[in-house]
Amino acid sequence: MKNGRESTDRLIKAMIEGLEEAKPQAAGAHILKYWAPPIVWMSAIFYFSTDTFSGDNTGSLLRKMISLIYPGITRELFDSIHFYIRKAGHFIEYAILALLLFRASRSGAGARWRWKWAVGSLLIVVLYALLDEWRQTFTRHRVGSIRDSLTDTSGAVTALVLLWLVRRKS
Repeated sequence: MKNGRESTDRLIKAMIEGLEEAKPQAAGAHILKYWAPPIVWMSAIFYFSTDTFSGDNTGSLLRKMISLIYPGITRELFDSIHFYIRKAGHFIEYAILALLLFRASRSGAGARWRWKWAVGSLLIVVLYALLDEWRQTFTRHRVGSIRDSLTDTSGAVTALVLLWLVRRKS
């Protein structure tokens, strides 16, 4: 009987030690699950801010695409379309970032909305937008613009307000 009891005790002890060793790995996987998407998206934004996606480069590609649909487009109309598409890109990419950061802040919590998650997400977006525009001042074909940072921030605010409205109703 004593031998069986000792075996069971050793087995339980081994299981507990195994669980204790597994917890840090599970926590790491949990953190990665929620924080990897905004980090990857921030890396994409960083890449979008390079000379590869400068107005000249995106303009030539967009002109070819629009010319297929509307061959007689004037330069003024094209410039206007190009401008609004680029601004919409800023707005949307930072709206997505705000939602990803909110999700990461939430990290699977049972609560659907906390103001601290929204405010924290917005602060990160504002800081990242300002840093990104500042970094663009060091590129050859880009310029940093506080207006673009404001567009980025407005995308984040809009996404978070819409999320709040949706969460409030459900």
